[in-house]
Amino acid sequence: MSVVPFDQVAVPQSDKGKRLKQRDYLQEGSLAVIDQGQQHIGGYTDDQSMAFEGELPVVLFGDHTRSVKLVNHPFAVGADGIKIFKPAVGVRAKYLYYWMKSAPIPDRGYGRHYQFLRQLSVPLPSEVEQDEIVAELEKQFSRLDEAVANLQRVKANLKRYKASVLKAAVEGRLVETEATLAHREGRTYETGEQLLQRILAERRAKWSGRGKYKLPASPLNDGLGALPDGWTWATADQLAYLITSGSRGWGDFYSDDGVLFIRAQDIKTDALNLLDAARVDVPVDAEGTRSSVTEGDILVTITGANVTKSALVSALGELAFVSQHVALVKLAMSDTASFVFNWIISPANGRKTWESWAYGAGKPGLSLEQVRALPIALPPLAEQARIVAEVDRHLSIIREVEAEVDANLQRAQALRQSTLAKAFEHA
Repeated sequence: MSVVPFDQVAVPQSDKGKRLKQRDYLQEGSLAVIDQGQQHIGGYTDDQSMAFEGELPVVLFGDHTRSVKLVNHPFAVGADGIKIFKPAVGVRAKYLYYWMKSAPIPDRGYGRHYQFLRQLSVPLPSEVEQDEIVAELEKQFSRLDEAVANLQRVKANLKRYKASVLKAAVEGRLVETEATLAHREGRTYETGEQLLQRILAERRAKWSGRGKYKLPASPLNDGLGALPDGWTWATADQLAYLITSGSRGWGDFYSDDGVLFIRAQDIKTDALNLLDAARVDVPVDAEGTRSSVTEGDILVTITGANVTKSALVSALGELAFVSQHVALVKLAMSDTASFVFNWIISPANGRKTWESWAYGAGKPGLSLEQVRALPIALPPLAEQARIVAEVDRHLSIIREVEAEVDANLQRAQALRQSTLAKAFEHA
């Protein structure tokens, strides 16, 4: 067996300048577009003149992403950063592909990586031995793929289970209703309607706007379903004393030691993630106070790819503000925050409504008026507490199982890489 430089086993191929811009990708089409993204197919095109003209199969390398793809079907080259290689004489395409996936290339973020690949040498056994190595790798990977598929099914089932828990919770089917308990115990109770009147009074007391106080709009009756006994319909506007968004132009004041600045990208699905949060150097004046974030606030992304993502704010320990792309919902009664948030993130309820509005036509986005207009089912306060406790119990179990599944998925990926490394160690 010999060890040869990379450029002796992989012959660069020209795309003849035919590269499809990402903005021109189609979701469906007659010709697959292969780019340097992690997904094998980046999109499609119907323009056959953009097809790669070289001999197949070829191995593609993402200069910026380090992704490696074996392509043996007609395709168009997508965007920039793709290097195309044909196996040299005496080199099996799959052998080259698997070796490139095992290549020890340092991670330079979005920098260029081909410079490292071309400096490496490749162990090159006979074609028969190459085929044997590929066959053994694919046998091992077949087992791994089956295990990963099972783990992915578990994740999908957990997602469905979470959605069903939230749906049952905010529709009064997860715990006994306060009306049922009160009837059995022969006592009275505060209904959702009575609670709403208290909230409206609290809302008015907290209002600090200018001019005449404006009554919040009640929910429209169109399409609202029947509620359990003791519940009532309200709007987000009725339950909050302030719904606003951040100030424009604050992105011009980024600073390493400024105040915390929460942007749309910091709001993931149902959670706030501040690991990469920005900071801004702005004066804390009346405008700043208006969009400052405190514990119990609900944040909703209203523009961009993450529109309708939301988070319930826990204690931050410092002053924070939101960007103009985030709606800030300050509830009049903090005790309702957890239940209202569960309603918002329920895929069959609050989230479904906002998504239908945000993606109805044109560029995805929610207006503040749409945020205010969200209909919310309001149970008695005591019932809310029981619902939230039961939801937390279920979601805690889901999070534990998800963490174990994710850990096993990471182990599978590590095992895949170690299998590749061992295969070529002994090639």
